[in-house]
Amino acid sequence: MHRLNLELDAQLFEQLERSAQANNLSLEEECLRRLGGGVRHSRYVQALVAELRADEKQRRDSEQVA
Repeated sequence: MHRLNLELDAQLFEQLERSAQANNLSLEEECLRRLGGGVRHSRYVQALVAELRADEKQRRDSEQVA
């Protein structure tokens, strides 16, 4: 299993919690739903995902060189 740690400001965290409750989901399930494309992503989330993907690609590339 992969682990993902996110740093969120309080406003975004509260928004995620409200959405999770409204959708009868856990906070984790709501985050996965949003990251999985279940809703239109905010620009913030899109930028975060792009950054995570770039970091992962860089990590994999550096492992292949080593």
